[in-house]
Amino acid sequence: MDRPLLGRLSARGCCSFSTLKAWLPILSWLPRYKLKWLQMDLLAGLTVGLMTVPQALAYAEVAGLPVQYGLYSAFMGGFIYTLLGTSKDVTLGPTAIMSLLCFSVVGGQPHRAVLLTLLCGLIQAGMALLRLGFLLDFISFPVIKGFTCAAAVTIGFGQVKNILGLQGIPHEFFLEVYYTFYKIPEARIGDAVLGLLCVALLVMLSFMKTSLSSEDAPTCSRVARKLVWTVATMRNALVVVAASFVAFSWNASGYPVFTVTGETSRGLPPFRPPPTSDTTANGTVVSFGEIVEGFGGALAVIPFMGLLESIAIAKAFASQNDYRIDANQELLAIGLTNIMGSFVSAYPVTGSFGRTAVNSQTGVYTPAGGIVTSVIVLLSLAFLMPAFYYIPKACLAAVIICAVAPMVDYRVVAKMWKIRKLDLLPFVVTFLMSFWQVQYGIVGGVAVSGALLLHNTARPPIKVSDHGVLVMELGSGLSFPATEYLSHMIHTQALQACPPRSVVLDCHHVSVIDYTVISELRDLLRQFSLREVQLVFSRLQLSVLEVLLAADLQGFRYTDSVEAALQMESKSLNGDQ
Repeated sequence: MDRPLLGRLSARGCCSFSTLKAWLPILSWLPRYKLKWLQMDLLAGLTVGLMTVPQALAYAEVAGLPVQYGLYSAFMGGFIYTLLGTSKDVTLGPTAIMSLLCFSVVGGQPHRAVLLTLLCGLIQAGMALLRLGFLLDFISFPVIKGFTCAAAVTIGFGQVKNILGLQGIPHEFFLEVYYTFYKIPEARIGDAVLGLLCVALLVMLSFMKTSLSSEDAPTCSRVARKLVWTVATMRNALVVVAASFVAFSWNASGYPVFTVTGETSRGLPPFRPPPTSDTTANGTVVSFGEIVEGFGGALAVIPFMGLLESIAIAKAFASQNDYRIDANQELLAIGLTNIMGSFVSAYPVTGSFGRTAVNSQTGVYTPAGGIVTSVIVLLSLAFLMPAFYYIPKACLAAVIICAVAPMVDYRVVAKMWKIRKLDLLPFVVTFLMSFWQVQYGIVGGVAVSGALLLHNTARPPIKVSDHGVLVMELGSGLSFPATEYLSHMIHTQALQACPPRSVVLDCHHVSVIDYTVISELRDLLRQFSLREVQLVFSRLQLSVLEVLLAADLQGFRYTDSVEAALQMESKSLNGDQ
């Protein structure tokens, strides 16, 4: 493309080259791509890929789906995010929380899980195109923490049955707890021993990596540190391979003492549109409308949680590594990943904190590292599926338990108690209700947070001081829910006093005013006039002053400062005397 033509393209508003780069962030970094970047992206992609494969298999178990569906869900994100993502660190794929949410809605039915992926993707992409990313701001931190803590407990305890090799355990949390303890005498010794050994090994390797990263780590050679870090980072893959070899050896010896994954579909998934109907075991055809109706409120909860989880991760690593992300562009990347993923039988995905952390620590330079991760997953699907037959379920359960354990952040309770005790209310509501139904926990927590927010809006702090004239300082903005409260305060402390008292209303925090407030102020000014006292406004922002002047309020008076208002009232009182 010649320069004059490029210049004309750049000058065309919505069709400009800068707009194109905003929609395709790859155009910002690909033209300046360097060989050093390629080396680091390959290393990071390989490291994350070796971590992704065992985690994807394990998370499919959480979702109640055959293990291959975890891999089906793990490769599309790398390709799409390379084109559309604005974070160099984020990796998209199956996660513990999304797997739990998927299971709570589709109950382990693959066709419905794939259709759910398409609908979630359409909702997420639609939100991106409508620039609705700001809606995520209404989900507070206590709600997020309450949900993640409950999800970690639910997911972790849900894997105890696999650690012990128990069968016939219901999926509802409270029944699951009861029957797990009830059936402990039926535990398989082989599964229990192998599962506990895997947990111990994973915890030890994780501790080694944490110790190596700390400043107080013992001095050792650079090569030794790198070797330990690499082994600890790939701990999931190493433990799964070792456990599979043990299970294969026992099976070959004629002693099948471990519960293994069993037969899985081989090869790459077919590229086809997701099913729009389903057939039950007795042959009944369930229509698209009936399936969507069955999803219910999950069609709001799952897309929101997917977006929230991924954007929170992207913002955290962008701050850590000194770059910025575009939240709406992130929504588009996740939405298109889920849309395209539904064509390869994926269930809903989002950003993974653990894999993103490894990606960042390995030194990835661009989102292109995700392509390498996706290729590793595709190679596993194409050539390694027969080997997955011997992966013990107890080993996958150990991987899941160790992955979700750090999500139980008990220290956050003490922090909220110290900073603002009222924040514990949405946290506790979300935490407890999530054990009943995951989506109910989120909805309940958001409702409580919203009620607290509305209460703060309807009851703004009002500081009252007596300078011969009452001075009422509004501690926050003034909007229609607060008008009745303000009117009540003025009536009880000034108008109903004996004798009635003048009031100076300090409005320097008020930036927006609406018709309801204007109407209430008009009535208050009339009440003050009838009682022959004054209501004076001070420190009004220009935009608010213009609105009040345009409203043509009878008896409206204002000053630039509280002191000027007090002097005005003092002169008025002296004149009356």
